[in-house]
Amino acid sequence: MTADLAQISTALHTQWTRTRSWLEPLGDDLLGARDRPSVLDGWTTGELVAHLARAMDALAVCEPAPAGTVPMTLAEYLGTSPGRVDEIASTTRDLASEISASPHAEVERRAAAALRRLTELGDDGALVVQAPRGPVSLRDMTTSRLVELVVHTLDLTASLEGVAASTGPSDPIDRGALTLVAEELLDIVVRRGGWSIELVDARRWVRLAAGRTRYDVDELAAAISPRYTAGGVPDLGRLLPLL
Repeated sequence: MTADLAQISTALHTQWTRTRSWLEPLGDDLLGARDRPSVLDGWTTGELVAHLARAMDALAVCEPAPAGTVPMTLAEYLGTSPGRVDEIASTTRDLASEISASPHAEVERRAAAALRRLTELGDDGALVVQAPRGPVSLRDMTTSRLVELVVHTLDLTASLEGVAASTGPSDPIDRGALTLVAEELLDIVVRRGGWSIELVDARRWVRLAAGRTRYDVDELAAAISPRYTAGGVPDLGRLLPLL
């Protein structure tokens, strides 16, 4: 594990604040781009915003699991998404329609509820909670929400390129949160293959690991490197994307 619950919780709060602060000036119509296609196939940019609310809802509804419940690993929990693509898209579209009158306010309300629930659940990262996709430790559940928030904020910046500034001081991605997510996704790969590799470019690696950039060995070599000079960058084509 690369971070404890306190560090992950802090990163989640920080990233949400940056994402919200970037989105709010765009208004509920996202400067006229709300109904435009996003970079996610079949999703509008407005639906992508609504998905932020859905992602945070998953934390808000968590309850402590019965004693003795065996949790899924972070990799297992994140890995449930591919088999639920149609369900996720359908419920996201329904939510986008439901909150269409004031999407920003509703996303903010749901995010606030999730962050309150995180505080209520306490500071034991090993606590097993019952999450929508199954039992998982509180630490890994919180990490999964940070992954969602970072990846979908990246999706929004790409979807709104030319509409909203997202570079330099306007970048809505918190560097600490991005690095934490990159390290968690790299840790999943290392555990599966036993390689000794390290980050070079966190943003590039997250985009590769999340399937936002098409797999390419040159792109991979720019994102990660062998920890020791005698090693090489492994071919991760069979493992990626993780999400």
